[in-house]
Amino acid sequence: MSTIKIEKKIVKYRVQKPEAEAAAKAPPSEPAKSKDNVIWMHEKVERPEVLVGSTYKIKTPVSDHAMYVTINDIVLNEGTPHEQRRPFEVFINSKNLDHFQWIVALTRVISAVFRKGGDTTFLVDELKAVFDPRGGYWQPGGKYMPSTIAELGHVIERHLQSIGMLKKSELDEHQRKLVEEKRAEFEARTKQTDAFSKALFPEGAQLCSKCNTAAVVMMDGCYTCLNCGDSKCG
Repeated sequence: MSTIKIEKKIVKYRVQKPEAEAAAKAPPSEPAKSKDNVIWMHEKVERPEVLVGSTYKIKTPVSDHAMYVTINDIVLNEGTPHEQRRPFEVFINSKNLDHFQWIVALTRVISAVFRKGGDTTFLVDELKAVFDPRGGYWQPGGKYMPSTIAELGHVIERHLQSIGMLKKSELDEHQRKLVEEKRAEFEARTKQTDAFSKALFPEGAQLCSKCNTAAVVMMDGCYTCLNCGDSKCG
């Protein structure tokens, strides 16, 4: 073993482990693989020349111009039983340049999270929980959107559901039947005469805290949502 003389003062040090040294020597562009050669999403997976994408339009009453959200996916293990489609990057385009800086920053952060791999579905809940201090807006059909960022979260949720990363929250047969019965019973008692007359739910329905839809009515002494079936009585 040769001796190395250190001329400078030692201010800090760390122990180089054999496995860390082997990882450092590995090529940086090598994708993460398991023992059965299945490629999983990893930040070192290189971007292919062609990606599969979907574009969604967001038109809000708080802006004169629509936003177009494009989410591009990478197909891993194509042609094998382990084939899966994962989001790789996101772009937002709009004629409105008032918020250009935060739009660019947000798309870069979301794209970076997508490329890290693992469970990226937490982004949906984080974005949907953002509230605009100036107030949100109502969508056609009576669904309340607390902010434009929250609607972006809904767009990403819809996309993840379309590629199979998230399951759609649907009512079971018993809940759907109960909601239909309650809705028919409530509509038989009242008539829609206010601004929500063209909505999908009865007059006087309140906002549901679970699905953000004006569909909560008092039935049998209990507040029940006619959209998602949520009930204060359990």
